[in-house]
Amino acid sequence: MGETWTKEYLDFVLVPAGLLVMVGYHLFHLHRCINRAETTVVGYQNHNRRLWVSRLLEVEVKDRDQALTVTGNYLFASMSLASIALVLCSLLVAWIGNSYSNEPVAARVYGNMSSTIVYTKYLAILTSFVIAFVCFVHAATSFLHAGFLISLPNCVMLAGNVENAVISGSNFWVVGLRLLYLATNLMLWIFGPIPMFISSVITVVLLQFLDRNTAPLPQYARPLSCDSFKKIGDH
Repeated sequence: MGETWTKEYLDFVLVPAGLLVMVGYHLFHLHRCINRAETTVVGYQNHNRRLWVSRLLEVEVKDRDQALTVTGNYLFASMSLASIALVLCSLLVAWIGNSYSNEPVAARVYGNMSSTIVYTKYLAILTSFVIAFVCFVHAATSFLHAGFLISLPNCVMLAGNVENAVISGSNFWVVGLRLLYLATNLMLWIFGPIPMFISSVITVVLLQFLDRNTAPLPQYARPLSCDSFKKIGDH
């Protein structure tokens, strides 16, 4: 009786605990990104992107081919991950349905196997993938808009407009990746609440190191022009 009670209610303890660990860490990370952006990798990268945009707009439109290549690469990567998320949504429905209809597979799962819990697993995983898909689509849209602004001829473009498009695309990209991490943890819930909880803790520990930035924010001083070298040589 005690073992049955533990098995049935383990999902109600470990799964919320794992989600709390993930959500709590990302709320803390969001607080750092807003108030101490220089200590995070996201803030460090956004700082570099702002400098990139400001220097880019000093160049003639006809010489911005490399910038369009950069935004095009981000656009391609965003659409690729969006396609992957959408394909996984489709495969997941068929695969999970067949797995749980198999009695030997269901018997090896240590956890609650009621229809409500199984349905919740389906819904949570699919929701994560769908929202990740939406985020990657928005990221692709933002990078596409940034490329449009960069290549706009005969116009004095404000740096803030391009910055907003690039930073917005990058932020949607980050959120989409985090949702894929969450979906991965939720997929392990298929095999029981214990793997899901352990995976959540390991993910947070790894992200704690990957999200931290200790390098100072670079300013990228402009190189000396040829005229400057000539003046130095004259002296």
